[in-house]
Amino acid sequence: MKRPVLNHALAILLGLACGAASTMPCDALAQQTGEDTFPGGATTWLKPDGRNAFTHYSANMAFEKRLDFKLGEALFQRLWVTAPTRTKAADGLGPLFNSRACNGCHIRNGRGHPVDENDPGSGATSMLLRLSIPPQTPDQLRDHLNGKVATIPDPVYGGQFQDFSVPGIPAEGRVTVTYEPVPVVLEGGETVTLRKPSYGMTDLAYGPLHPDIMVSARLAPPIIGLGLLEAIADESLLAKADPQDADGDGISGRVNYVWDFAKDDLTIGRFGWKAGMPTLDQQNQNAFQFDIGLSTPLYPNGAGDCTEAQTLCRNAPNGNSPEFENLEAHSQITDLVLYYARNIAPPVRINAGDADVIAGKDIFNAIGCAACHTPRYELPERADLPEQSGQVIWPYSDLLLHDMGDGLADHRPESQASGREWRTPPLWGIGRAKEIDDRAQFLHDGRATTILEAILWHGGEATAARDTVTKLPPSDRSKLLAFLKSL
Repeated sequence: MKRPVLNHALAILLGLACGAASTMPCDALAQQTGEDTFPGGATTWLKPDGRNAFTHYSANMAFEKRLDFKLGEALFQRLWVTAPTRTKAADGLGPLFNSRACNGCHIRNGRGHPVDENDPGSGATSMLLRLSIPPQTPDQLRDHLNGKVATIPDPVYGGQFQDFSVPGIPAEGRVTVTYEPVPVVLEGGETVTLRKPSYGMTDLAYGPLHPDIMVSARLAPPIIGLGLLEAIADESLLAKADPQDADGDGISGRVNYVWDFAKDDLTIGRFGWKAGMPTLDQQNQNAFQFDIGLSTPLYPNGAGDCTEAQTLCRNAPNGNSPEFENLEAHSQITDLVLYYARNIAPPVRINAGDADVIAGKDIFNAIGCAACHTPRYELPERADLPEQSGQVIWPYSDLLLHDMGDGLADHRPESQASGREWRTPPLWGIGRAKEIDDRAQFLHDGRATTILEAILWHGGEATAARDTVTKLPPSDRSKLLAFLKSL
């Protein structure tokens, strides 16, 4: 049985009434106010709540589960410390790392910001550089082709460049960024200056990088609604995929098949900028290992991303403890963080009914944006995901890979994703980004300081839609942006 979009308790928070205590059914209320006003269905948090809008639990969560959410939140915010210490449940940081806590990157659960080009010594806490090289041996080529290995790490610096370290261990170096201005003239005479980034790594502590190194900057994405994305049926994603562009619309999205460590098999990827992670649990545990340097059930290496060439790092004490499954972030920790990450509620849209927003939505659909940014899904009933079960959601993403052109290409393949392909990012909450953190920026590497700049970087399959935006009358372009900022 499909759940109503709103339950009675949620409607009361909006100052509306529906359900058993009212003559108006909840579904009728949703139709009157606009179903897409509530992007997470019954999980939607209904108080605007300013800069804390991304910090709330699923609104339909049972009371007795809220403690698990709060415990997961505390672990998400925990500052990990260097091993060994007396607090064995919280040690094991690094030895190399990008952040000491999950929320050090995901600021108030929103998006990150790139390194300050004028202050590279500040570090790239909420942006990092992924590293890889082409397969060097027959075994590496075989494992990459069969999907067991998504990328081949640099033999010295590993799969990620870490610009922080514990005392006594040199950090790998510093990240730098410079920008080249790229002016774009819009209909009506407005000029928008885009920023084309170039990344560098200086003060290399462990010698040169591999001559064939491939580098991709990655910004921490917002983490609302992840459990809802996880609950989308595989069949829904496959139904949208059109890798050969059979319908001739110029859009050829495809799934990225990646290795699921828990299943020991290939499955559909749906998390990460290139859909490189199959499950939210694996995404979380990968971040624990590579971003913070912690061992987990799926990534039990106590040395994190330290390579065999980094002997001082490999030989440093770690926090693996027999009383905690011989891990640093053991299964109780990862399970609580998983529950927390699954249940960070998308916030209600507070101006979805404005005339300019409605007009902007029509423009969004008419110029083809919805071909990739799929607005709506009906989620299946899931006994294992009670909060997400049976919801109607509005994430505005197909979670598929699309060729986004040379302008956004990182030229670094990941699993089956090419160096020109990116997963369509969900748009829900995008209008709140600067409200959550005024430093927040857009696209995979934060090169875009505004939503309009992000649109103007679109290429490849999105070229036609982008060009249409540049040619829109200024009033229509303003309405389109009003719609996007309402999400």
